[in-house]
Amino acid sequence: MQLRGKNLILVGLALFSMFFGAGNLIFPPGIAAQAGTATWLAVVGLAVSAVGLPVLGVVAVARSGGMDTLGSRVHPLFARAFTIAAYLAIGPCLAIPRTATTSFEMAVPPFVGADAPIPLFRLLYSLVFFAVALLIALRPEKLTDRLGKILCPILVALIVITFAGCLVNPLEGYGPAAGNYVTHPVIQGFLEGYQTMDTIAALAFGIIIAVNIRARGVKEEGAVVRGTVRAGVIAGIMLLVVYCMLAHIGALSAGAVPNPTDGAQALTNIVGLLFGPVGNVLLAGIFIIACFNVCVGLISSCGEYFYSICPKLSYRGWAVLFAVVSMVISNAGLAQIISVSAPVLGILYPMAIVLIALSFSHRWLEGRRLVYPLGVLFAGVFSVLDALKGFLPVLEEVLKLMPLASIGLGWVLPAAVGVVLGLILPSKQN
Repeated sequence: MQLRGKNLILVGLALFSMFFGAGNLIFPPGIAAQAGTATWLAVVGLAVSAVGLPVLGVVAVARSGGMDTLGSRVHPLFARAFTIAAYLAIGPCLAIPRTATTSFEMAVPPFVGADAPIPLFRLLYSLVFFAVALLIALRPEKLTDRLGKILCPILVALIVITFAGCLVNPLEGYGPAAGNYVTHPVIQGFLEGYQTMDTIAALAFGIIIAVNIRARGVKEEGAVVRGTVRAGVIAGIMLLVVYCMLAHIGALSAGAVPNPTDGAQALTNIVGLLFGPVGNVLLAGIFIIACFNVCVGLISSCGEYFYSICPKLSYRGWAVLFAVVSMVISNAGLAQIISVSAPVLGILYPMAIVLIALSFSHRWLEGRRLVYPLGVLFAGVFSVLDALKGFLPVLEEVLKLMPLASIGLGWVLPAAVGVVLGLILPSKQN
């Protein structure tokens, strides 16, 4: 049996819902607000890192048989360490708390006034948010029905309403490009796409997507892989369409109200101009549904993985643990979470990109056992050094000498050198 028709579309919608959360709402309009007239060049870069790479990640994991199997091509210890780090980053340490914090910022403060006890409201909101998300996540095989059939269509409808308002009233048009978007809009859009965390999440969501495909009667392993790949393509197309709508919204917002602090502020400004007080309600609905969908997907994925490596604690136990830890961290605030996520993602993303890229050449790398270890090692070492340069000024000066370092892609040449060395060195040295 193959995954086809309505079932395929529902699984694709569920995967889109798990991808599309806090970062996906904030960063496309934020990028466009800064890119201005260079918005569509920036969107090209964003599409590569926040659409293309996640879809390729889903395909790579499906074809290789899992994130652990893919990482084991470097070394079994690396596979375990990288997989745990990735799940913690997209799970309780960064991404899951961000879902609650971001949705809170858009759903509560605009309605309660400047004198309200925001920390108390944030605590109460996070308690309710994670309690409901946990309740749904405890049945991971039901995510396709609950996310794909119900919440995803509502989310897309709300975004389309906002986009339609921009088409009817384009305000003052796009503003001028600023910062790195003046000289390198494509590269800057690509780097900002890291913040969505979707490439890392793609390596993790394969577990839950496979569970949902099997729950729909597809049992043969090859059919599960093909269904996962097709669902990934559907999710990628939807991501690209929604990113384009959000980019247009953000560019118009900055043209009317220049210099927003971030994408959330850009969205707040434009819905206020287009819809008045009703706009805040519309925006709150968009953020709550999007962030809630991702929160449920991440709790499920992390719970499934950690249960698979440590079954002494049940899946439900892991899910409860991650929900509680995420609730606590979410009360630190959005700015603190984003400030920590940038260097962590700067380390993980290059290694993930190298793994995904090499996976599509795997059939030609048989017998070249050094390619994966050296490619990932060289990319990882540079990424770690790049993350530490803020603490060591001398290191920063040295890293500037690396080609492409000035535009944030200094890891590319080291990774390429590692791959070439892996190809020319005899495999017996492994």
